[in-house]
Amino acid sequence: MLNLRKGRYAARIAATDADLRAAQGLRALAFRGAEGLDTDPYDARCTHVLVEETRSGALVCCFRLLPLQSGADIGRSYSAQFYELSALSDFDGPMVEMGRFCIHPDWRDADILRVAWGAMTAYVDEQGVEMLFGCSSFHGTEARAYYDAFALLRDRHLAPKRWLPRVKAPAVFRFASRLRRKPDLKAAQAAMPPLLRTYLLMGGWVSDHAVIDRDLGTLHVFTGLEIRAVPPARARLLRGVAG
Repeated sequence: MLNLRKGRYAARIAATDADLRAAQGLRALAFRGAEGLDTDPYDARCTHVLVEETRSGALVCCFRLLPLQSGADIGRSYSAQFYELSALSDFDGPMVEMGRFCIHPDWRDADILRVAWGAMTAYVDEQGVEMLFGCSSFHGTEARAYYDAFALLRDRHLAPKRWLPRVKAPAVFRFASRLRRKPDLKAAQAAMPPLLRTYLLMGGWVSDHAVIDRDLGTLHVFTGLEIRAVPPARARLLRGVAG
């Protein structure tokens, strides 16, 4: 069972109903800016990972994992509600969907993200996962604030055609076809969510459109990462944290 300690932080799998409620509470705060619980039917199917500050026990980050035997099960994923993913049904290796990733808004330490990715790396290695995927979220639903980031995604990080998700959600921003601007690289990087930035550093790719999710108040892009495509130096760094 996953149990990772690095510096001030430790990652573990939620073991009790109280652990799950703590994660749902952090999600409500991070995604909705409110007290309460963020819940959905997928919670019962997922493994939930908690990252805590070891001295205080404060929950600083959480995410959930939904394992799939292969792309033939892609329709069971949370992402399949928003993206037409039939192209991925031909993927023949184990997959895992990472969802509801969030960091407590009062905690800014970059080591939190490192420990979270270390935990994810340990899980991927233990389970023999060959593709990691999910929805990477931008705060807010106004695409204009992220034009440079979307233009950079269009130019450098679109999914291979064989895996490219198609439009399914009723409200989307088709940045690959609509944007004509050249991205300002500094502005693009500043606007990129940390989770998505890490995916891209490892060789990840995105859909050609963003879904406008008014329930969570976000714009999100489908994000995929084939594990064998992770650069060796980056994989060594991640396994160094995971170990």
